[in-house]
Amino acid sequence: METTEEQRGALLALARRSIASGVTRGASGRSGSCDDAAPPEPIFSELRAVFVTLHLDGRLRGCIGNLEARETLWHNVRYMAGQAAFHDPRFPPVTPSEFEKIDIEISILSPFREAALEEIVVGKHGVLLEKDGRSAVFLPQVAAEQGWDKETMLHELCRKAGLPASAWKSGARFSVFTSEKFGEGRL
Repeated sequence: METTEEQRGALLALARRSIASGVTRGASGRSGSCDDAAPPEPIFSELRAVFVTLHLDGRLRGCIGNLEARETLWHNVRYMAGQAAFHDPRFPPVTPSEFEKIDIEISILSPFREAALEEIVVGKHGVLLEKDGRSAVFLPQVAAEQGWDKETMLHELCRKAGLPASAWKSGARFSVFTSEKFGEGRL
């Protein structure tokens, strides 16, 4: 089920309030959660996996999400926004001076399904690679944004998982998913 423009706006506003809450609390209480109750629309109560991606000046500034839908869409957007802003290990926490310039993007994931290598369509599917107890995932937009073909994407997934770049060629398992991606468009 896709969201409406109004629902997307409500989710983006929720993500921004969650980050604002963490910025206001500062380093002592930074979690990025706010206490907003979900509006009474059924979609907000659905169990949905999400990723929240932050950009600053056109560059990645944080991205965290979950692959399994264990919480409601409303809860996951609120929580993952704070995680992306303050707990992505690749970046320091978002500062008050960065907050107003941050561009927020939300990806609502479909359920995963196992797929054969030949079924993977770059730009359409997000891909989860699993091999030898390691795994890595790319959202559907990652390969397209990087200009990767399928082989390059699979090499990069292996590297992300800490595997040799060609590990995908033998014994790897693949799952695919799609996502509904939307953002503030403030770039």
